[in-house]
Amino acid sequence: MKLNTLLFIKNVSNVYTENSFVSFRKKVIKPVLNNLNLEIGTGEIFGLTGKSGCGKTTLARCILGLIKYDGEILINGQKCAKPQVQMVFQEPGASLNPRKKIGWLMEEPLVIHKIGTSEERKYMIDKMLLRVGLDSSYKTRRVHELSGGQKQRVCIARALILKPRLLIADEAISSLDVSAGVKILNLFKKLNKDTGLSILFISHNKDAAEYLCDRMGVMENGSISGYFA
Repeated sequence: MKLNTLLFIKNVSNVYTENSFVSFRKKVIKPVLNNLNLEIGTGEIFGLTGKSGCGKTTLARCILGLIKYDGEILINGQKCAKPQVQMVFQEPGASLNPRKKIGWLMEEPLVIHKIGTSEERKYMIDKMLLRVGLDSSYKTRRVHELSGGQKQRVCIARALILKPRLLIADEAISSLDVSAGVKILNLFKKLNKDTGLSILFISHNKDAAEYLCDRMGVMENGSISGYFA
């Protein structure tokens, strides 16, 4: 493993089981990931593209430790601890509780991980909202008051407030219109430049990945079939 490698994935495989149409007692095992290998450097934006069903989201869930897998996944040389890796999802509204104000949603991860006093958390939230292009007044708003792009900015801020080493963006612009999507891509670029944040950008949109990423990989049949600079 190289010294500048942040994410190290070696021979990772994953399968899922489903009931057979012939007999509900029989389980059918289907491979999803097949001895996949990947390294992402510190401060790198890496794009992962491929057709639906090729295993992109399954890989993200393995990195987050949400599902079982065979093989090895290391973050900075160690097994992944969840705060080191955070994820931004395709549909921002679905991952935000509509009953809560944005300030509460931003503070929740800090409270769960027992980070800071109440006053310190308020300062951290204000600072993070500004970093993603929103001012402190957004703390008093609710999810339904925000546009799609603003919701995604809140999701990004909420993910980054725990200071992860790696951000996984899984189809993070696919639910947005073109203008809002470009602004989110530019935000990712700025975060990477200003903070050195490493990003795994998962998308079926090859043009978006080429615009944003330092390198790209194409997934096919559960493994990466090729790389592009």
